[in-house]
Amino acid sequence: MLIGNLTRDPEVRYTPKGTGVTDISLAVNRTWSSEDGQKQEETTFVDITFFGKTAEIIDRYCSKGKPVYVEGRLKLDTWEDKNTGQNRSKMKVVGEQIQFLSSRSADDATSSRADNTNYDRAQAQANQGGQGKPLPSNGDDLPM
Repeated sequence: MLIGNLTRDPEVRYTPKGTGVTDISLAVNRTWSSEDGQKQEETTFVDITFFGKTAEIIDRYCSKGKPVYVEGRLKLDTWEDKNTGQNRSKMKVVGEQIQFLSSRSADDATSSRADNTNYDRAQAQANQGGQGKPLPSNGDDLPM
């Protein structure tokens, strides 16, 4: 689970079979107080890949600087560097769900009611993994 701001505008691309793929990068901020009481802050940049309808929804409704909540799984990519011959690796997140944390109407005062309805509908579909299937519910609003 990650909450952060998009560091760039997402761009969707498609696999040869037509599946949408979108890579986003989140800036995740952390603040704490050091032992001497000084406020400390650090930012971690996390690369996240989404697939399918969710990738297309992100491309349409998200832009640089927008806050989002992401759920996903870790994936370790490994490869051999062609120049040095060394083994390389990179930890990524494969996004499974996304929640837009700012409303379109708050971000764009000139947006129409129909645009807001479409945005809300896209948000609901993104929360369903972009598959149009309802998420399982245990009747409890809290994820505990």
